Amino acid sequence: MLSDAIAAVRLGQPSSSRLHTRQRDWCTRLDPYSGAGFHIVLRGSCWVLPDEGDPVRLGTGDAILLPHGTGHVLAERPTAAPAVPFEQWRAEQPAGTSSGTAEFEALCGKYRLHRHGQHPLVAELPTIIHLPARLGDHPELRSAIDLLASEADQRRPGSCIAVPSLLDLLLVYMIRAWMSENRTGTWPAALTDPVTAAALRALHTDPGAPWTNDRLAAEIGISRATLTRRFAALVGRPPMGYLTWWRLSRSAALLRDTAEPLSVIAEQAGYATAYAFSHAFKKQFGTAPGRYRHDHGVTGSPGG
Repeated sequence: MLSDAIAAVRLGQPSSSRLHTRQRDWCTRLDPYSGAGFHIVLRGSCWVLPDEGDPVRLGTGDAILLPHGTGHVLAERPTAAPAVPFEQWRAEQPAGTSSGTAEFEALCGKYRLHRHGQHPLVAELPTIIHLPARLGDHPELRSAIDLLASEADQRRPGSCIAVPSLLDLLLVYMIRAWMSENRTGTWPAALTDPVTAAALRALHTDPGAPWTNDRLAAEIGISRATLTRRFAALVGRPPMGYLTWWRLSRSAALLRDTAEPLSVIAEQAGYATAYAFSHAFKKQFGTAPGRYRHDHGVTGSPGG
């Protein structure tokens, strides 16, 4: 379900760059962004000063994810000097600086995310997710960081495919690591509850199936009353209400990212006709599917 939640809001390919500097008292500003950003310190240390929230110190090996694209300052010291815009600051760094001579070195990157109708799992993420290097229970995260650091530093054959794929893995691993360390939120609780997790897994595996509360309860081997009570308590809406919301959110992603006809998208969403699908879609998003595709689509495909 985490993969589905990310895929529903992800736009285009992520980007990253490797930074080196020997400057003293350096300070750079990254403006708010319609997506998520991250920094991973490979050498030295720095401070992240978010527009909202407390400063965070990053040491070597630490990673930080800003899931909502919060504006922030990246600086050598917590009492930052006037900040230089990030693109300007990056361009001013000497091209010949290498990891062997840099006082500070980091991987920085961005993911483009579509905010409208995002999955509540993504919406629930905090402004900043700090993942210290000392977290030893997530070897896959550390492996992804090591691989990405290697690929970002060397222009080897296939890097144009390897780097975006590693960045996608990195986002999944960072969110997974946060969820494993934070059990008090709505979605960590829902995904560790055996009944709710099994129901969500079934709905996400085949969202277009003719689900009913009775069929879903039978699928996971519990009573309808137990399913409805536990699902609504942890997810915040009943199973069929969640399914309708998820089908339409998934359809919105297909409208943005593909040229599939409306009839095909309607069928995949479990609707018998394009008319029924259009009516439900407009009720949730406030606009017809064709207009939504015209306004948000990235493929240039015509509306339906």
